[in-house]
Amino acid sequence: MSDRDASLAAWLRLSLIPGIGPENQRALLTAFGLPEAVFASSRPALAGVIGERLAAALCDTDNRAKVEAALQWRAVPGNAIVTLADPEYPAALLHTADPPSLLYVKGRVELLARPSLAIVGSRNPTAQGLANAEAFAKVLSQSGLAVVSGLALGIDAAAHRGGLAGEGGTIAFIGTGADRIYPARNAELARQIAEQGVIVSEFPLGMPPVQHNFPRRNRLIAGIARGVLVVEAAQQSGSLITARLAAELGREVFAIPGSIHSPLSKGCHQLIKQGAKLVDDAADILAELAWGRPAASVANEPVSAEGLPDSAVLVLQAMGFDPVDMDTLCARSNLTPEVLFDILLALEFDGRVAKLPGGRFQRLS
Repeated sequence: MSDRDASLAAWLRLSLIPGIGPENQRALLTAFGLPEAVFASSRPALAGVIGERLAAALCDTDNRAKVEAALQWRAVPGNAIVTLADPEYPAALLHTADPPSLLYVKGRVELLARPSLAIVGSRNPTAQGLANAEAFAKVLSQSGLAVVSGLALGIDAAAHRGGLAGEGGTIAFIGTGADRIYPARNAELARQIAEQGVIVSEFPLGMPPVQHNFPRRNRLIAGIARGVLVVEAAQQSGSLITARLAAELGREVFAIPGSIHSPLSKGCHQLIKQGAKLVDDAADILAELAWGRPAASVANEPVSAEGLPDSAVLVLQAMGFDPVDMDTLCARSNLTPEVLFDILLALEFDGRVAKLPGGRFQRLS
């Protein structure tokens, strides 16, 4: 085993001892130095830092099989394990209250040093929310910022797709081991991120999707980014936790407003009332961050009526941008349900209108 592998093995051994989390690991490193020095210390000396029970666990736990498995995983091209002592460790996380001792990284590790913006939101967004997340992410990435999110369904996935469309790339912090993909529906997206962006986990290989891991993951999303954009979120959304963590770290918090009647706008409106910056264009974010690279507008471009029949233009105008049902549209447009249905179907195929649950429709920007 090379000296580098031996050093990494000591980091892994320390991180894989049950009950000794990042806080205790940092206390040991502060007291004794690198992990090799920790394991060379006496049990009484260790107990003086982390207590008798954890000192016994540190001295008696045999996790060599897990350490070897992690080293074998790291040997696969595209995989890396980055420790607090490595220059590749994200500098932004070093200045947070609870940085992990090491990170399992799959993909372009250099993206961890790139300035970034986090985009989070609902797992069950509206069609417009999905479109907004992807469009904002694309412009931010084209401006050179990496787009950070959590690889969840909904807004997270849309943000990653937008991030992949620009040079800034995308960073996915996950709540499982780096050798697992959750949710399974994002498997193809995860493959693309591993090839073109980067997937990051602080959890050991094989870790399943345990519920309490995801709030822990959120602190890393908030910590690495210059700011957090919340696209759609209910009032009890986990996205609001990420926004709060970002605010506590002194990061910028942005929110896209929505309809006063939509439950998925309540969280964004709550953030705005609390001081988050209202944005309706990616340029607002770039200006606030003083990020000087040019970016195209994504949210203020009007829907083009070019080539559309007058009746379709009438329906789009009657629809507005809030979800609306057929009865309301009939009343606003003075069209019969049969005629209106045909127009809506054509607009849906054209990507201008989305059909929502409950028989409602929404115009897409």
